Amino acid sequence: MFLVGAGPGDPELLTLKAARILAAADVVLYDRLVSTAILALVPARAHTQYVGKCSGDHHVAQAETEQLLVHYSQQGLQVVRLKGGDPFLFGRGGEEMQTLWRAGIEVEVVPGITAALGCAAYAGIPLTHRDYASSVLFLTGCNQHGDLPASSEALARRDQTLVIYMGLARMPQLCASLQQCGLPADWPVALIAQGTTSSQQVLTGTLATINEELAVMPLVSPTLVVVGRVVEVLLQQPARWVAASVDS
Repeated sequence: MFLVGAGPGDPELLTLKAARILAAADVVLYDRLVSTAILALVPARAHTQYVGKCSGDHHVAQAETEQLLVHYSQQGLQVVRLKGGDPFLFGRGGEEMQTLWRAGIEVEVVPGITAALGCAAYAGIPLTHRDYASSVLFLTGCNQHGDLPASSEALARRDQTLVIYMGLARMPQLCASLQQCGLPADWPVALIAQGTTSSQQVLTGTLATINEELAVMPLVSPTLVVVGRVVEVLLQQPARWVAASVDS
């Protein structure tokens, strides 16, 4: 049984190991964020099943997905759980691995390039930079109970980058919460929609202005939120750099 990271979208960011495992798969259970180009690598003989989720719409409940993984694995098939990004970063890979372990099934995890790394790179935003940020903090826009990140001095550090997954639907609350934590209203923000694909869009602003920008230019999920002075590096890039990077 394999838990495989498909990366953030660009099929060329799939690892060689992941591609090899997909080519030999008998069953592939895949998420919403797995691109059609990556699914095209799955052999025609293999059974594929969509078990994706998005905000407010869980096509297949998590418990059912885990039951399917156990069911197919116990038949002696090569089963691949294909996840967007990396299985262990906001991908529920840890939960699925534990379920499989309890069923006595061996699991091999194949890491993928997570959205924070892939999308930021394609947008021209270094997550660390000696002049701007010496650390990175990965956050989810809300936890399993629907709560926003707790107010904390840790979120207000000026020498770090915040990367927020699944935050698009709660941008007004997130911006308010971060300012309450101590970040200034003019703190830079970038939104990267459908990162690493030909449909990538990047929107920049500040904690005070980004929601106004978003009202003018609505984005669709998946959208990654990057908060911190490293966004200033993007603003220094030549105008056509981002488009050239995505299409190369």
